[in-house]
Amino acid sequence: MGFRASLLVFTVAFLPLILGEIYEEARLVIDTSKTVAETDANYICATIDWWPQDKCNYNTCPWGSSSAVNLDLSHPFLGNAIQAFKNLRVRVGGSLQDQVMYDVGNSSSPCHPFKKETGGLFGFSKGCLHMDRWDQLNNFFKKTGVILTFGLNALHGRHHTERGVWGGDWDRHNAYDFINYTLSKGYHVDSWEFGNELSGKGVGASVGPEQYGKDSIRLNTMIDELYSKSNNMMQLIRPSLVAPGGFYDKVWFDKLLQSSGPRVLNVMSHHMYSLGPGNDGNIMKKILNPDHLNKASFVFSNLSSTIQENGPWTSAWVGESGGAYNSGARDISNTFVNTFWYLDQLGMAAKYNTKVYCRQSLIGGFYGLLNKTTYIPNPDYYSALLWNRLMGKGVLHVNITASQYLRSYAHCAKQRVGVTVLVINLSNQTMYNVDVQSNNYAKLPSKNQTGTNKRSFIHGLKESVSWIGNKASDEKVYREEYHLTPEGGNLRSRVMLLNGQPLQLTELGDIPSLLPAVNDVNSPLSISPYSVKFVVYPNFINQGCI
Repeated sequence: MGFRASLLVFTVAFLPLILGEIYEEARLVIDTSKTVAETDANYICATIDWWPQDKCNYNTCPWGSSSAVNLDLSHPFLGNAIQAFKNLRVRVGGSLQDQVMYDVGNSSSPCHPFKKETGGLFGFSKGCLHMDRWDQLNNFFKKTGVILTFGLNALHGRHHTERGVWGGDWDRHNAYDFINYTLSKGYHVDSWEFGNELSGKGVGASVGPEQYGKDSIRLNTMIDELYSKSNNMMQLIRPSLVAPGGFYDKVWFDKLLQSSGPRVLNVMSHHMYSLGPGNDGNIMKKILNPDHLNKASFVFSNLSSTIQENGPWTSAWVGESGGAYNSGARDISNTFVNTFWYLDQLGMAAKYNTKVYCRQSLIGGFYGLLNKTTYIPNPDYYSALLWNRLMGKGVLHVNITASQYLRSYAHCAKQRVGVTVLVINLSNQTMYNVDVQSNNYAKLPSKNQTGTNKRSFIHGLKESVSWIGNKASDEKVYREEYHLTPEGGNLRSRVMLLNGQPLQLTELGDIPSLLPAVNDVNSPLSISPYSVKFVVYPNFINQGCI
């Protein structure tokens, strides 16, 4: 059979009132003959927002100095956290981006910071990005290897026509001067995103899709003009154009693609906050409810159809997703339990050909990957880093025969031959004994299992595929395990354990080594209830990942 491992899920004392252990049989059949979708190499992305310190929700103000204009770029923990990804995509954008003026060129608007303003969009005035701060950001991004997506102000020049609706043409002049300055300094922006949450009914403000399409054409032409002129002096790759950065509305998204026309928008970006508002008392229940997690698939599926039918030249991004909106959920978004939602949605989005998934946020709010004050990583930071290091671009189909509380995703291994399987156990007490198989080799007879089609994973490696660098008949074959659990069994712990060891910064503030447990591929593989495991089968050559 070629791809089979016994996955034994042991119950441990995560909750004080677990009354007994339940054992269930389950099976994962992975189609290793082909990939069903593909992400970008830099699938993991995180956002830097514009919110000032006095942005508050539910009587708390969780942003501190974490915005694009006041984030401490010199803090060593920040640089270390980004560099651990080698090339982390960062999206600079958020609710206030459509009120940002760029202090460059002939802008007549005064350059003031955001401040509270009655009647202002989201309760704030317009704000400003000084070019010396833009210089600092770009120097930091270059030093840390950031791949930059920058969100442009798409409301500039428009006027408020009625409740929540804005009309008129977009004024391109401030953006023109800003991009021209960016090019003159040789700064590399991988993609420009046009607007934030202006699609459909909008959040705070909305713009009609036909008008948005018209302005997208103008922006695309402007980018072509500026980068063509710049390339006479320096070799800069033309960036992608991303839009609309809002919540999916089928009619609106369809019309945007139809009105903008072929090859104007390179990326259709959308936002997702599938856990509801941050003060919802049922958020933990939603995270641990597989039926609720499955609801996200409808958005991914419908957006995929929109692109196929109206704009096959574009690709899909999740431009912003923090689980719970309004800054996240206190003592949930920044704790271990949130990683069930986060990793599950990363896996689900990838299945629908999502190229990039941007987590709200890198820092700031309760959903930040880093603590806004200490810059110490929260649990989801390590989940993102493990995904980035282990899960390759190629997505493999997994057929699961099991309780709905066992969830799994599989990808080609990252930058090496092999397969990586992500297994998520949402049960609080069930142990699953799971057969993991490859459909390519499942029917081959086993030398030591006569009379049955079942075969061990090791025999599949030895007889059905090539094993790099070893004599397959003589050498033991190993797998790598990365088992994630909460410290003390507390789902709301802010400390994540990797194979039983707490993930903490070193004395020098470096990201700890994320070392796997290495076991014989034929040995039982355990995953506790309420835990997550990445399992890598290195050097497993399969047709789908070649």
